[in-house]
Amino acid sequence: QDRASLVTQEKLKLTKERVYRLQDCWIRPNFGGRGRKLPGNLEAHANGFRYSTQKAEQVDIMYSNIKHAIFQPCEKDLITLIHFHLHNPIMIGKKKITDVQFYTEVVEGTVALDGGRRSMYDPDEIDEERKDRERKNRINNGYRAFVKKIQEMWEQKHAQLQLEWDVPFRELGFEGVPHKSTSTVLPCLNCLVELIEMPFFVLSLNEILLVNLERVGFSLKNFDMTIIFKDMNRPVVRIDAIPSERLEAIQQWLSKVEIKYYVSRMNLNWKPILTSIMDDPDKFFEEDGGWEFLNLEGSEGEEDDEEEESSFEPESSDDEESDDDDDDDDDDDEDEDDDDDSEEFDEDELDSDERGMDWSDLEEEAAAADKKKAREEDDDDRRPSKKKSRKR
Repeated sequence: QDRASLVTQEKLKLTKERVYRLQDCWIRPNFGGRGRKLPGNLEAHANGFRYSTQKAEQVDIMYSNIKHAIFQPCEKDLITLIHFHLHNPIMIGKKKITDVQFYTEVVEGTVALDGGRRSMYDPDEIDEERKDRERKNRINNGYRAFVKKIQEMWEQKHAQLQLEWDVPFRELGFEGVPHKSTSTVLPCLNCLVELIEMPFFVLSLNEILLVNLERVGFSLKNFDMTIIFKDMNRPVVRIDAIPSERLEAIQQWLSKVEIKYYVSRMNLNWKPILTSIMDDPDKFFEEDGGWEFLNLEGSEGEEDDEEEESSFEPESSDDEESDDDDDDDDDDDEDEDDDDDSEEFDEDELDSDERGMDWSDLEEEAAAADKKKAREEDDDDRRPSKKKSRKR
């Protein structure tokens, strides 16, 4: 059934010219089956690669089916590898795969169990480290020479395929959990990869619509990366438990490769979100504001700030109003004082009016005084005459 669903590949054309060969390398995933696993040779032919072992096991990879070709030399790892991410799956043994890798162990993954600790000045230890460095350099240079020759051939004979080897940027790498275990995820020019642990992790950057960085904040040591693809029928991909100290470097890398990203404080349930978007994309982008709902937390923070500012402004305005009221009260007090003064002045005026008289009153009073005086004078005149008459 798996073979029936495969896309038919063209047949490999063996080259009659010089064959570029990578010897004694291993394949992942392996062919399976019983018996001892043996290394094989990877050969570059006219239209594709062929990998074969001494047990007559072989697999062909057409150049036209290669989506990403990645060369990762050994630095801190135990292997040097070349990796092919394919457009269409192929069969290796009984497995249907889209990622195939060829590698060589640089440092054997064995541990000495003699129970003793060697000194750093031990001649045997120094000699062993020197041999490991020489082996690593030899294998890295061998793979590098093979990759260079293949790149030249691609440019000369298969320029229409626009194939180019990608090399991961180690300085941009970050720890994360793309599947079930923690591993180092490395950005490349055209993809984001993790090629040491299986299953392999390869994402094409040109297929990514946006990235949402989740669980950022709350003084957490880790955050998560959710990758949304342009094809929304494709489920989102998550890389969990990324150390928080790598946040700024990841944001700078996303900006550099022109991938839009958002930052949120919690994980989102993306399946119903994408379903609702696909059900009515016009409503989502025109009426609902599109992806700006991912900025809700940022906007809420801004609104909180605005609310704080607005809540602060009335206080200042209240203070100003209270100050104005105080000023008004002072003014009112001054006005009341003025009114009191004016009232007191008016009362004085009224008192003076009550004590003083107008001209008619003065004339009447003067006339009355004159009459009184006249009566007194008459009385005085009359009294002596009576005395004289009595003397007579």
